[in-house]
Amino acid sequence: MSSYSSDSKPPAKKKARSKKVKAPAPEPAPEPEPEPTPAPAPAKKSSGKMSEKQKADLRKHMEKTGLTGTEAKKHRMGMMVRVRRGMTIKSAHADLMGK
Repeated sequence: MSSYSSDSKPPAKKKARSKKVKAPAPEPAPEPEPEPTPAPAPAKKSSGKMSEKQKADLRKHMEKTGLTGTEAKKHRMGMMVRVRRGMTIKSAHADLMGK
C-alpha cells in the first residue's frame, strides 16, 4: 500500500511572489554651470627634484636628529617627500613629527 490514500492529494506547490519594481525617480533639472573663474597661479611649481641647497639642508638636519638605522631612513624619506612638495626643512619636520 502506498502512504497516500486515494482521497488525499499531494501537497500543493506555493506560488512565487511577484516582485514590485519601483519606478526610477525623475532626475532634477541640471543647474546652469557658473562661469569658471581662473585659478590662481601656483606660487612655486614643484619639479620633483630637490635643489642642491635643499639636499645640503636635509643632510645637515639628518646629522642633528641622531636617529639610527630604519628610524633615520623613514624620517629622511618623509622629509624628502615634503621638501619636494615645496615645504621648508623646518615645516616638513614639524609636519612629520606632529608639531
